[in-house]
Amino acid sequence: MWICDKWEDYELIDADGGERLERWGDYILIRPDPQIIWKGERRDPLWKRAHGVYKRRGGGGAWTVANMPEAWNIGYGKYKFQIKPMGFKHTGIFPEQAANWDWASDLIRRSVEKEPERYENGRPSVLNLFAYTGGATVACAEAGASLCHVDASKGMVAAAKENMRLTGLETAPCRYIVDDCKKFVEREIRRGRKYDAVIMDPPSYGRGPNGEVWKLEECAADLIELVSQVLCDEPLFFLINSYTTGLSPATMGYMLMRALGTRAEFGKLETGETGIPVKNSGLVLPSGASARWSAKRVAR
Repeated sequence: MWICDKWEDYELIDADGGERLERWGDYILIRPDPQIIWKGERRDPLWKRAHGVYKRRGGGGAWTVANMPEAWNIGYGKYKFQIKPMGFKHTGIFPEQAANWDWASDLIRRSVEKEPERYENGRPSVLNLFAYTGGATVACAEAGASLCHVDASKGMVAAAKENMRLTGLETAPCRYIVDDCKKFVEREIRRGRKYDAVIMDPPSYGRGPNGEVWKLEECAADLIELVSQVLCDEPLFFLINSYTTGLSPATMGYMLMRALGTRAEFGKLETGETGIPVKNSGLVLPSGASARWSAKRVAR
């Protein structure tokens, strides 16, 4: 398990009864988490003093807010992010992804230092699909990559631009694309465009451009195979993350290695869960699954 234990502005204080008790900067939030199936006594007084609580209602839900701003900023190392309670319990950042940000940024830094001649302007090109508010985009750009950030939501892309600005990366080389990720990749294939690395974090459920409903378990293999076609012959890395319970890390790793074909032998595969330490229990809450392939040439 890759444990995200370097946060200072975020803290998972407790986990109980289907909910997380979290600190985001100066504010305490309570949010649902379906993996928290145990129940305890909730002795921590912060359970009763949260600034914001998200409760599910029918097919949706809503925030109950007490003395909390509409948005505020937090940091992770050099990165700065805007936090904003939104629909479907989200806040604009998935803190457990910090483990993947660290992994990708470390590979980029080592490659830029060791083999800058491989890349145009000395920067590896990274395609970030289903990129949300750009946590990975910020991390890769700060490490020295050029980015293509793709998400179907105009609002999420605008938030990514703001996070880049907050981190001082507003002039970093990054294309921001509002589009269906599958359709975008298909066009990139037709154009013959190639990338040195790919990051993808597709949702568990979604709708296609014609309104059709899809489930990630049913289309993951085809999607990974499609995206592999925009990778260069000697890629730097390929990262897949998922919150879909029907896709284990090992299953994603198997699909990734099949899609890479002969390129797979020039790198190494890691599969596992990301996790966040829970302050009050001392345990670690599993918070997602990842499969990560990286080139041997930049391995430590």
